[in-house]
Amino acid sequence: MKFYGCLKASALVGALFLLNVSCEEELDTIGEGVIGGEPFTTGKEVYDVFAFNKSVTAVQTNRLPLYQLGTYIDPVYGTRTASIISQVALSSTNPTFGDSSQATEDNANTDGDDATIPEQETVKEVFLYIPFQQPPSSLRDSDGDGVPNEFDNDSTNPNTDEDEDGVTDNEERVIGSDPFDPNEDGTGDDFIANTFERTFDLDSIYGDRSQTFDLMVSRSTFFLRDLDPNTNFEDAQTYFSNQDFSSFIGETLFNGEVTISNQEMLFFAEDDPETEDVDESLTIVETRLNPGIRVPLDISFFQENILDKEGQPELLSQNNFRDFLRGIYLTGGPDPQQLMFLLDLTQANITITYEYQDYNETDDVVETAERDFVINLIQVGPNGGVIGNAVNTISNESFSPDIINALDAEENASRIFVKGGATLAEIRLFDELENGGSDFINQIRENNWIINEANLVFYVDQSTLGANAVEPPRLYLYNAETNQAIFNPATESDTTEEPLGRFLNYDGILEKENGLGTKYTIRITEHINNIIVRDSTNAPLALTLTSDIRNGVVFESLGAGDSKIDVPVMSSISPLGTVLFGSNVDAANQDKKLKLEIFYTEAN
Repeated sequence: MKFYGCLKASALVGALFLLNVSCEEELDTIGEGVIGGEPFTTGKEVYDVFAFNKSVTAVQTNRLPLYQLGTYIDPVYGTRTASIISQVALSSTNPTFGDSSQATEDNANTDGDDATIPEQETVKEVFLYIPFQQPPSSLRDSDGDGVPNEFDNDSTNPNTDEDEDGVTDNEERVIGSDPFDPNEDGTGDDFIANTFERTFDLDSIYGDRSQTFDLMVSRSTFFLRDLDPNTNFEDAQTYFSNQDFSSFIGETLFNGEVTISNQEMLFFAEDDPETEDVDESLTIVETRLNPGIRVPLDISFFQENILDKEGQPELLSQNNFRDFLRGIYLTGGPDPQQLMFLLDLTQANITITYEYQDYNETDDVVETAERDFVINLIQVGPNGGVIGNAVNTISNESFSPDIINALDAEENASRIFVKGGATLAEIRLFDELENGGSDFINQIRENNWIINEANLVFYVDQSTLGANAVEPPRLYLYNAETNQAIFNPATESDTTEEPLGRFLNYDGILEKENGLGTKYTIRITEHINNIIVRDSTNAPLALTLTSDIRNGVVFESLGAGDSKIDVPVMSSISPLGTVLFGSNVDAANQDKKLKLEIFYTEAN
């Protein structure tokens, strides 16, 4: 029985061996025919691209995700100055300051209740706080050692020692000491854990952060409408970057210098005199604020216009309040430094700290108590929309004659001028003639090409741009007729949720050599296949920069001669600019000429 079983097994193995050899021989024969017949060939074809510079005279600057404030000097495009006017809103309508309403206080002498006293609410201090915009990666910590990747010498090793104090970053995280302070390693007798300011990576400040910034905060007397009366109050009111609100400035609330820091702000508890062994003002952190602008405002103004208005019509509703205190105006001082910020106004507020007289029934005494009342700027509503209104006023210096002559010239450009909120470029593929490049498109169809990849490569003109320019990290190319992206997000490659980690197949991200930008490659394979295979229209494309490619919303803005032009929101909030080579370049720059590259496979 055993021998018979072995014989059957041997026969089976032999059969499988012969079958395998036979298959290999057949496959070799087929493979030989495929290679010898060469039914497929691959190749690359280059087509002309035509670029036309367009001017943008004003962009819509209300209901923005971020607002510019300050002065930015571009070596090519000149100086940009930005101011902000914003509504303010009560955190609660018809507020009660202290414990009792004003009506109750007014009857304190006649109601027969000892607990009812005049509370004498008095403003102690007022602060305006506006956080800087932070990238999602500002606190990303890949190795979990408490040091953000941006500041970590090795973000894959938790045992690095950034401050070289002999205690690893991970050990300092566990101890609660500062990984950037060599004098704090957690071993001192007076050491208190987690009482240091965390350091943030900020990419929303342009200019020399070591200098101070002159800031002026004023009362605004301009009434910002939420709805447009010209549409019978059915559409939202739009405001543009070229509107001038300088004649609507009231009392000055702050005028001074602001120090710029990328560290958070810590606020400690008040010392409790009953705990003699502990000083809470050194040991207990009550509040942490992310890096931003925080300045004191005029106390008397808020005493008169907020606390003294308790119970009066001005505070009964948000509409009443906005008509009474119409907003605040933020601008640089008379000699502003070369600093510009991107600010998130939805996280901004004005905090009024006030004292009042409080009746302590237990001890039958009147004590001084303290509370805060918050006034917001604009806010994000429950459905994600913006509640309130704010407007960016942006003033751009006149461009040089070379740029002015290139804008709206209807000539195939030798240089493409890209400036956030100030220019656009129209890109036409294949042919600028009236047939829309149909001859080339039909030729590709007749060749039965399979389009493997299609690229537009925009080379940076560093000789014009200069070494001191801050270059946009990404360009955005979209359909100029539909305003839609020309890529399919569902088929894109993503590595992170932050903007430069999204839609990597599409690309458009700046490539650098020796710290200077060389080119931007934009893959338009999906767009070309739509034209060739799916018979989509060869529509003109529009080129600009983007601060966040995840947001493709466009706002109607003003072009040459106040014509209507759609501009992506995420380009208009950026002060950056660059200069690219067009397709009409001289002989010396032919290797940097803008062109469409198509890589294809063709069946023989």
